[in-house]
Amino acid sequence: MEATQLHRGRLIDHIQLVVRDLKASQDFYTAVMAVLGVPILSTDNGYFLADELIVSSVQSSTALGELTGRHHVAFQAKDRATVDAFYSVALGHGGRDNGAPGVRNYHPGYYAAFVLDPDGNNIEAVYQGEAKRSAPSVVIEF
Repeated sequence: MEATQLHRGRLIDHIQLVVRDLKASQDFYTAVMAVLGVPILSTDNGYFLADELIVSSVQSSTALGELTGRHHVAFQAKDRATVDAFYSVALGHGGRDNGAPGVRNYHPGYYAAFVLDPDGNNIEAVYQGEAKRSAPSVVIEF
């Protein structure tokens, strides 16, 4: 993989999910990331990338040969309609319901949906209300 520029958030460097069926996971994440407007970068090394998310097979050298268990990942959505679309697309691409779209009592305005991906990881899309970002992302060039 040759990358000369990466866009990253300000808190998380990366999250890696090790999965049993890379193709099923790539189909799932390609569909839900398209709804969120995040491109997928495929590699020939047993993994793919979506911003800070790395999804790899057990055979990938990045996985150290073990499934690492169930994880929770929350993706930012630009509005409530995107949360709704994420949930619908996820269910249509191998995801299982883990909490339909709706307001949660975490704090006022927290609107989210939860699905389990093909390996049982808890994947959330959340819209936390109107906000102004200081920058769309951090650009890393090398």
